[in-house]
Amino acid sequence: MKTIGFLSFGHWSPSPQSATRTARDTLLQSIDLAVAAEELGADGAYFRVHHFARQLASPFPLLAAVGTRTSRIEIGTAVIDMRYENPFYMAEDAGAADLIGGERLQLGLSRGSPEQVIDGWRHFGYAPAAGETEADMGRRHAETFLRALDGEGFARPNPRPMFPNPPGLLRLEPHSPTLRDRIWWGSASDATAVWAARKGMNLQSSTLKADETGEPFHVQQARQIRRYREAWAEAGHARKPRVSVSRSIFALVSDRDRAYFGRDGGGDQVGVIDDMRAIFGRSYAAEPDRLVAQLAADEAIAEADTLLLTVPNQLGVAYNIHVIDSILKHVAPALGWR
Repeated sequence: MKTIGFLSFGHWSPSPQSATRTARDTLLQSIDLAVAAEELGADGAYFRVHHFARQLASPFPLLAAVGTRTSRIEIGTAVIDMRYENPFYMAEDAGAADLIGGERLQLGLSRGSPEQVIDGWRHFGYAPAAGETEADMGRRHAETFLRALDGEGFARPNPRPMFPNPPGLLRLEPHSPTLRDRIWWGSASDATAVWAARKGMNLQSSTLKADETGEPFHVQQARQIRRYREAWAEAGHARKPRVSVSRSIFALVSDRDRAYFGRDGGGDQVGVIDDMRAIFGRSYAAEPDRLVAQLAADEAIAEADTLLLTVPNQLGVAYNIHVIDSILKHVAPALGWR
């Protein structure tokens, strides 16, 4: 059995070919897609966060809105760039959104990827401390956020407050008591996956990672997952960790599918991103029987307990529901995922 959700980057464009021509279109359709995915039986609705782009950005209003319209589906991010975040304000936003949704948030965090502008986090008021890199700053923000989610008091109360205080040091409110166990880290390397395990975060592994061995993408990603689980066990955490991988997967069951994606499904690609040699995993697009055989050979999908299907959100809600439904009906049962 596998948890299966969708991941939307939330693009919009004024192009006549786009079903999401404005930010409002994207936000409202994201909510509608989550509602429809829950009705189909999908397990998760996840959203990417990018700044200075025609894509989804601040996630918590959207996550809270999805929480009010659904009752079961996991509501998550993949990922929030922690270089841009105030960890304390984020803890308040996350606590509120989680409580509104009935404690269903699955928050994926990361040190961030290349953005639309140079050092965009500086415009948000953040800069690395002396001797830090921007990646160090992102991880530092994440560690502060995790401590805030622990719910321990840390702020000295005013002796003459406007409202009575409980005894002791004060924590941030509203506090969701279970959210700390539902924080994930998006890791591009084996080393950061090990770091995430030691910090007690679940692991999100995307469609790209550092090319550390020259092997096929799914082989390197599977090794990353195994190293993460080994580090988790060594850290002695009480609960069982979760691991997700993202994939672009399209079952070609209609002429429209073949028109859109019939030429997709090539091999891995290698390039340079953020001065790092990176390997980008292939997309999968084929008739269901062939698709099942291809996915069965993907070692990283086999290692993961959660699969996030990246969806082409600009093609509209109805088509993306068809994409998800095709996987749930024609592919997942044959692979033992359902």
